[in-house]
Amino acid sequence: MKKQDEELIAQHPWLLDVSGPLLAWYDRQARILPWREQNTPYRVWVSEIMLQQTRVEAALPYFERFMQALPTIKDLADADPQLLLKLWEGLGYYNRVRNLQAAARAVVEKWDGNLPDQYDQLVSLPGIGDYTAGAIASIAYNRPIPAVDGNVLRVLSRLLASRADVTQPSVKKEMRSLAQAMIPSERAGDFNQALMELGAMVCLPNGAPRCDQCPVYHLCRGSQQGIAHELPVKPPKKQRRSIDLTVFILICEGNVLLRQRPKKGLLAGLWEFPHVEGWITAEEASRWVNQWGGKVLDNHALPKAQHIFSHLEWHMTAYKMLCTSFPAPKGYIWADRSQLSGQIALPSAFRAYSKHLPEWL
Repeated sequence: MKKQDEELIAQHPWLLDVSGPLLAWYDRQARILPWREQNTPYRVWVSEIMLQQTRVEAALPYFERFMQALPTIKDLADADPQLLLKLWEGLGYYNRVRNLQAAARAVVEKWDGNLPDQYDQLVSLPGIGDYTAGAIASIAYNRPIPAVDGNVLRVLSRLLASRADVTQPSVKKEMRSLAQAMIPSERAGDFNQALMELGAMVCLPNGAPRCDQCPVYHLCRGSQQGIAHELPVKPPKKQRRSIDLTVFILICEGNVLLRQRPKKGLLAGLWEFPHVEGWITAEEASRWVNQWGGKVLDNHALPKAQHIFSHLEWHMTAYKMLCTSFPAPKGYIWADRSQLSGQIALPSAFRAYSKHLPEWL
């Protein structure tokens, strides 16, 4: 333990009593998850990347499919980028999988395909920050390194009855030092997972802790002071910007028109249904097709939908249009059934409209 960690834990010595009851609870209550049953470094790494911004229940089928398609780091490094996007289709935050492949290529080049066990080496890889490096090092290699995510920040804030703003770097650093001092060296990975599990299953966010189910309730200063539901403290979220869009589902001879987004920015490089900003009429939508050289044979409106990004909301209306044949404009393609099922990944932002494609697509 570093001297600064020792000094910090000396101010809260009772935190050292957390690991015993917490690990006993974890041994009884931990969820059975595929990356826990086989906690190889690669499986732990992929699971941690998938679980960023994604619920466990949603990630499970993606994890199983990913492991079947790409069972080794070498397979990931060599995979076709379009296959990667297809495997990730619907999970969102696609830069996660791009960084995953970039890191896999670095691991193959520098460490012969073996994920390193040292924090400094892990954190040097694309897409791996403090938390993910700590999770891999501790869970896969039992290194006594903390893994402090939002769940852990919430648990520690409530244990300490701390009203410090957990979004501040200095507060995160202090919480990480406390977590470091609390880790039992013989069960580092289990301890980190237990803290995360407690935050995910019992010490819930948005003012709803299940204190009656908590194995360390007797040590929790937040509960004792009756303020656990008020913690952690965060600044108000910035209001998301809203954009109105009109989406075109253009179908010709059993194919659907798609365009590729720019290589940088939101949903970078993914394929999408053509759309324009603002809500337009069916007649105006038909005129767009006329400009491309086609003629609309049938046009009907689809239900409105919305998709929420972290900083942005899309409010969409759409038209499904059958049209005569015309060459795909530059940057567009006419996608057939095989491309949509096996190669092209459509962002989940358009999931509400994907279901309106013909059955043969």
